[in-house]
Amino acid sequence: MQLRQRPPSWSARKLQDIYQRAYGKGPSESTIKRILERCGLVKKRRKRRASLGGQLGGQQVAAACHDIWTVDFKGWWHDAEGRCEPLTVRDECSRYVLEARALADAKTESVQASFKRLFELHGLPLAIGSDNGSPFANSASPLGLSRLSAWWVSLGINLLRSRPGRPGDNSHHERLHRDLCAEVQGLDYTQRQAALDHWPKEFNAERPHEALGMKRPAEVYTTSVRRWEGRPAQIDYEGLMTRRVQKRGTIRFEDQIYFISTALAGWDVGLKLRADETCEVYFAKLLVGHLELATASFLPVVRGPSQPTPCRLTPSAPAAPCAPGTRPARLRLASQRPLRFGRGGCIPPPLCLPLSNHNQHINTTNKSRQVLPMS
Repeated sequence: MQLRQRPPSWSARKLQDIYQRAYGKGPSESTIKRILERCGLVKKRRKRRASLGGQLGGQQVAAACHDIWTVDFKGWWHDAEGRCEPLTVRDECSRYVLEARALADAKTESVQASFKRLFELHGLPLAIGSDNGSPFANSASPLGLSRLSAWWVSLGINLLRSRPGRPGDNSHHERLHRDLCAEVQGLDYTQRQAALDHWPKEFNAERPHEALGMKRPAEVYTTSVRRWEGRPAQIDYEGLMTRRVQKRGTIRFEDQIYFISTALAGWDVGLKLRADETCEVYFAKLLVGHLELATASFLPVVRGPSQPTPCRLTPSAPAAPCAPGTRPARLRLASQRPLRFGRGGCIPPPLCLPLSNHNQHINTTNKSRQVLPMS
């Protein structure tokens, strides 16, 4: 019972492992469960129906420490010092909590300072996984690069992102937040950061993890072999032309101004000419877009299911003529919105209707399809 009190959210299996390490052979897991239930220390959970949704395509699995770090902001709560929204960072393989820090804000500078401290203590990971929110990503920038994630890329760190609106893609980190909520949020602590500093020590050194064979994260975790050497002055593009991205996110090439992204301001990008009068634009090893010299425009790259493709609306091929005895249908949307482009940016071919129905047309709504006489 004393083990259950600190913290009260640990399961019977974890308590059994702690008891055996401290006192030797003890009661079984089922016996501990019954004791906790009789004492009213078990909170019943509402069972959820299993989802049939698929997993994240191309999701990477960490095989060793520092293969992947995950980062996120824990949902905020109020305490004696005001609003608390801690930043949490963990190692995916060992489940080791690297950081739980209450930042003054969620700006790039604050998060970057926290990561500098982590890199100095633990070294560099191979990849960092995050959601698509600020400051980790920027939906208006090529490949969703933000100033923070561009800094990670400059250090040779790969980027992993969950799907928008799918927190389950980072379920292990969300599970960490549930433990943080149960064991820290709502406690009557006097100093916020002192409580957040104490919690990872207990989580890493005392809490057994079933995914680790009931080992503690501190027993599995090792320091990264990739050491932090500070921010690189610039990125070297061997064999490519380079241009410096200005403060407003622009570069100059052949007497033309191209807007790339403000997230890359201050960094050099690599340019590679192609035979089709376009120029590939690279940031580190990432292809971020193409310069179209004929129109003096920048075409950003959008990540597709396989290879990156330029985000450009290509003109559709001439539509095939309607068969004899038919004519193109006239579609009128009830919302009066224009027709959207089809897949690949091409306008879909017209729908052909029999000429016998020339006095009718289709009015498409969200709920029904209604035939109305032509005016």
